[in-house]
Amino acid sequence: MANHKSALKRARQSKVRRIRNLGYKTRAKHAVKEVRTAVEEASQEKAGEKLVEATASLQKAACKGVIHKKNAARRISRLARQVNQVTSS
Repeated sequence: MANHKSALKRARQSKVRRIRNLGYKTRAKHAVKEVRTAVEEASQEKAGEKLVEATASLQKAACKGVIHKKNAARRISRLARQVNQVTSS
């Protein structure tokens, strides 16, 4: 455990930030899961709406530094490709 005043503060900040980051990550994961379930159901409109929500949550997580920006871009690209396959078939 930390002994110095600054180290104690750093530990408190890290704990708060870890919890906050976990929320961003969880929201993004749930949004991605909703898109995938909509794709499995083959509902075009629902998949499109959920894709917009997932894109926003992934970009927000990337902006906050929770996930890497290229990781978010890759996930968004793959989800968009899945949604486009549903709409084309």
